[in-house]
Amino acid sequence: MNISSSESDSARIFCLLNGLSALVCLLAAILVIALKLHSKLVYRLALYQVLSSFLFAVLETLEIISFYMNSPLSPLCHALAYLILYSQWMKLLFTMWVAFHLFCYAVLHKNLKKFEVLYIATSLLIPALIAAVPLVTHTYGVSPLGCFIYSANSTDQHIAFIERFTLWDAPAMIILLAASVAMIVVITKFARAISCRRFKYEPISEGDQYWNALSQLIPLAAFPVLFFLFLIPVFVYGFSAQLPTLSMGMKLTAAVSISMWGMSSGTMVIVHITVARLCTYRRRNVNAKNFKPSTPHHSYSHGNSTTHFSAPNDT
Repeated sequence: MNISSSESDSARIFCLLNGLSALVCLLAAILVIALKLHSKLVYRLALYQVLSSFLFAVLETLEIISFYMNSPLSPLCHALAYLILYSQWMKLLFTMWVAFHLFCYAVLHKNLKKFEVLYIATSLLIPALIAAVPLVTHTYGVSPLGCFIYSANSTDQHIAFIERFTLWDAPAMIILLAASVAMIVVITKFARAISCRRFKYEPISEGDQYWNALSQLIPLAAFPVLFFLFLIPVFVYGFSAQLPTLSMGMKLTAAVSISMWGMSSGTMVIVHITVARLCTYRRRNVNAKNFKPSTPHHSYSHGNSTTHFSAPNDT
C-alpha cells in the first residue's frame, strides 16, 4: 500500500498518542487496584471504564499499524472494526453507569450496589450485539480514519453512513449529553450546599466536607463531559466525510480527539485518586489539630430543599 510521507508521519503520531493513552489507562487501573479502591462500586465502575478505554487505545494502535502494513480489505481490518465498535460501546455504557450511579447516590440518595451485575452484563452484551450488525450487513470497511463502518462504493456509502449514524453517532451523543447534564446537576447541588453554608456563616470545617466531596467528585463527573466534548469533532467529521472535498485539519482533529477518549479517562481517575488522598491527608491534620473526630454525615436544610452528603460503606 503506497502512502505519502505526511500520512506516514501522521500514523506515527497517532500510534504515539494511542500508546500514551493506553499507558495512562493502565496506570490508572493499577492505582485503583493497588490502593484497594475497587472495594467500592463507583471505583469498580470507573475501573471497568478505564479498562475498556485501555482496550480501545490498544485496538486503535493495532488498527493504524495494520492499515499501513496490510491490505485495507483484509479480514484483519474487519475484525478490528468489530472490536473497535465493541470497545467504544463498552466504554460508552460504563461511562453512562458511572454517571447514573453518582447521580442516584448524590441527588436521590440511593445506593444501587445491587445492580452491579446489571451494569456489567449490559456493558458487555449490548456492545457485542450492536457490533455484530455491520458484520451481517457487510458494511465494515476502510474509512478515512481507519477500519470502521464505511463503504468506498458510492452506491453503498449512503447506507453505511446511515448505519454508522444509527449504531454509534446518534446513540453516543444522546447518552453522553444526558449523562453530562446529570453530572452538571450533581456538581450544582454540591456547589449550592457550599454557598448556603457560607451564607449561614457555618464553621469552615463544615463547608470543608462539601469542598472535599466536590473536589473528589469533579474528576469522576468529568467522564461523560470530556467524552462528549471529544466526540463532537468525530461526529462533525462523520458528516463532512460525505462531502467531495475533505479538510486535512478536520481529519487530524478527529483523529486526535479519538486518542483523547482513553487518555482523558485515565487522567481523570488519576486526578481523582490524587485529590481524594490530599483531602484525606488534610482532614486528618485538621482533626489532629482540633482533637475532634471527623463527622461523616452532614445535612443542611434551606426552605423546602435539603442538601445531603454522607460517606457510604460502599459507593
